[in-house]
Amino acid sequence: MSRIVIVGGGHAAAQLCASLVDGQFSGQMTLVSSEAHVPYHRPPLSKALVKDEVAVLPALRAAAFYEEAGITLRLSTTVTAIDRAAKTLALQDANGKPLEDLAYDHLVLATGAGPRLLPGVPLGAPGVFYLRTFDDALALRAALPAVQRALVLGGGFIGLELAATLHGLGKQVTVLEAAPRLLARTLSPEMATHLLQAHRDNGLDLRLSQSVQEVLWDARENGRFIGVQLPGETLLADVLLVGIGAEPSTALAVAAGLTCDDGVVVDTALVTSDPAISAIGDCASFHYALWQQPVRLESVQNANEQARAVAARLCGQPARAYASMPWFWSDQGDLRLQVTGLWRPEYQSSRQPGTKPGSLSVLHSENGELRAIESLNSPVDHMAARKVLQKTIA
Repeated sequence: MSRIVIVGGGHAAAQLCASLVDGQFSGQMTLVSSEAHVPYHRPPLSKALVKDEVAVLPALRAAAFYEEAGITLRLSTTVTAIDRAAKTLALQDANGKPLEDLAYDHLVLATGAGPRLLPGVPLGAPGVFYLRTFDDALALRAALPAVQRALVLGGGFIGLELAATLHGLGKQVTVLEAAPRLLARTLSPEMATHLLQAHRDNGLDLRLSQSVQEVLWDARENGRFIGVQLPGETLLADVLLVGIGAEPSTALAVAAGLTCDDGVVVDTALVTSDPAISAIGDCASFHYALWQQPVRLESVQNANEQARAVAARLCGQPARAYASMPWFWSDQGDLRLQVTGLWRPEYQSSRQPGTKPGSLSVLHSENGELRAIESLNSPVDHMAARKVLQKTIA
């Protein structure tokens, strides 16, 4: 296996490169990314970068790392097709010009996830921002000096982080969430309710069960966004920040005939339906041992650990079933939410107040065994529980 090609420019791709180097992989390594930048940290995009606390790209590894490791970077390059029989990739540059095909012996898809688009509101619409890339964050930051009122559509992690950041900058922020509670796919009702109240206590205008009937545009200003129409109310704003979730980037895999179902389906070794192709990170639907069913996660920890697992296999170690306890965090202003494990409605839940005002942990158990913990501003309690949880899946 002399030629490994990695498609993607996020955490999973960067960690795979680093782990292959650590594992002393001796073949050719090529990373192909449609972005113009080397892989970089994504979490700061909705916080420090928007607030102008970060002046440069928060790269995961400097460009010199790839050069010194002998890894070929193909930036601003899009993979348009996979020829599985020939084991080649069709490429094009940023201007859409076809490039010479790239051959591989093993291909790793680390294509991540893209923003779920609001119907009728495309990428690049004047006054509308989707935040998934470094360039997205720079564009939003450049627009902020002229913004007084910001409307955030979506009460997920991206939406809440952005809302808290802009609220901290003194902007008038309103968050509209279509569901009757926050983060319904991720958090328990107990923690979602507590988080909602914490944001409201901080002065954030956060509204649930909101249905946007129409997005309003000003024809006099090149069709610029000016507000939304709700049932019985017109809500005006200077910018619209859309954070209504993400979709796994599977178009390339689907076109190549790989099995996909809410992500690129992989086996316990993170191999796709083609043994010459692996998939990792946000784009991969993998087997979660505790539930004995497939899941897809969007987290830095999952991306990094799956990258390490695939790198070990590609460096010649015996293939092992991937098993890891998921954990992630979200910084929302002065609120730090930490989650370890995945919550299910049938779990038994118990509340554990923290030592600071407003801090809380919610522990979730099944038949007396801890399965997950959610914590808000309670890091000590959370880390103690995480150690217990990690032993259950080791």
